[in-house]
Amino acid sequence: MNASLRRGLALVAGLSLVGTLAACAPASEPAADGAETTSSAEGFAKDENTLVMGMVPDQQSVESNFQPLVDYIAAKTGKQVELVQSTDYAALVEASIAGRIDIGNFSGFTYVAATNGGAKLTPIGVTVTSEGEEPGYESLTVVPKGSDITKLEDLKGKKVCFVDPGSTSGYLYPSAELLAVGIDPEQDVTPVFAGGHDASAQKTAQGVECDAGFAEDAVVETTGIADGLFAEGDLTVINRVTVPGAPLVMSTNLPADVQASLRDALQSITREEIEAEGIEITDAFAAFFTELVPVEDDYYDSVRKVCEETGAAQCQP
Repeated sequence: MNASLRRGLALVAGLSLVGTLAACAPASEPAADGAETTSSAEGFAKDENTLVMGMVPDQQSVESNFQPLVDYIAAKTGKQVELVQSTDYAALVEASIAGRIDIGNFSGFTYVAATNGGAKLTPIGVTVTSEGEEPGYESLTVVPKGSDITKLEDLKGKKVCFVDPGSTSGYLYPSAELLAVGIDPEQDVTPVFAGGHDASAQKTAQGVECDAGFAEDAVVETTGIADGLFAEGDLTVINRVTVPGAPLVMSTNLPADVQASLRDALQSITREEIEAEGIEITDAFAAFFTELVPVEDDYYDSVRKVCEETGAAQCQP
């Protein structure tokens, strides 16, 4: 395991936690400090009429991307769904551990880190992005148009955009890819944490702050172009690696009947079923969501393996 990577990740993760958990906490309660928390209704993060839904800070517009799913959950459960976008991945992990999340759209890494830390979560299902495909998506290594960087080995000594120290496809898997070609992601490149996949891709396309970058395929190939962050052809893909699909999770602190209703309502939903409820499907949502398929915890064992290979501090309880 790479000692310098562990030290660097621990430092970045520690700094990113300062002041961020408060953004995830309901206003009626103070930010958690790692101690066990209580809610206003037994088993719920807030109250029995509300489901608090935690989101990774991946996209330019969380509401546009996830609102159809939020509306569907509200329709099927009869509860208000309070959408909470964390300021960073570490804050979402801490909020989950503190019991402030009822359901959530996580990355694989966030789910593993949270459960390693004691969060009471279980996956409901995993997102399939395109019809007929297996769950999962790709982490892309991109460079600006016209760059002389053509392979991972060329990144040594360069300014490299990562998403966030807690991102599966924007940091964990890229770190493993770099280590595999003999590049220490802390010492051999200048890391730039962009904060989101969209920002990482955009900064790379601009070619000023970053000579290369990592981002998920949907942002690079569809939503980033559609949102006007960069034009088609502004980025060249030099490497791809498949990562496990993003899980929709729920808290096992919830009452058993609520857990059962969520699983029944969500475990195998399709985009067509959401639309059949009279819910408007946004272009951003359609770009990454075709259906949700059931998944068990061991589906994320490959993430745990990459955690072992990189020695990433965020993987540890």
